[in-house]
Amino acid sequence: MWSVIIILILVGYLLLLLEILVIPGTGIVGIIGFGLMVAGIWIAYRDQGMIEGHIALTATLAINLVGVVLALRSNTWKKAALTAEIKGKAGLNVEAVVGVGDRGMTISRCTPGGTAEFNNRLLEVTTQSEFIDPQRQIEIIKISGNKIIVKQIT
Repeated sequence: MWSVIIILILVGYLLLLLEILVIPGTGIVGIIGFGLMVAGIWIAYRDQGMIEGHIALTATLAINLVGVVLALRSNTWKKAALTAEIKGKAGLNVEAVVGVGDRGMTISRCTPGGTAEFNNRLLEVTTQSEFIDPQRQIEIIKISGNKIIVKQIT
């Protein structure tokens, strides 16, 4: 009977680990794992007696405590964490960077929107109607909010 108790507790523990490290957010796997551990402890108390139930409970708590300590001390969370940095900015005040009459060069094709370089900064621009190919000289003719409207310099 001890084999059933040990298997229930270990499978429950593995399901809890899966919930934390592999499939977070669902909750179902973690609940099932916790339920299996409780079932293993309950069977130990029911079939083996009070002392053996206490042993199963203590062993289960110890296994969980050791797992938590190892997870916190190791690089587990560093490996699972995202480390990428976003260098872009939202809400850039365009008028602080460029002004009407500034000249730059298109980086991508403007059809009518595209990317252009002004003062060593890449900015999104829009043409009024025509398409402008890459590597063409352009001039800012209007700034409306954060929208830069340009024309090709001929």
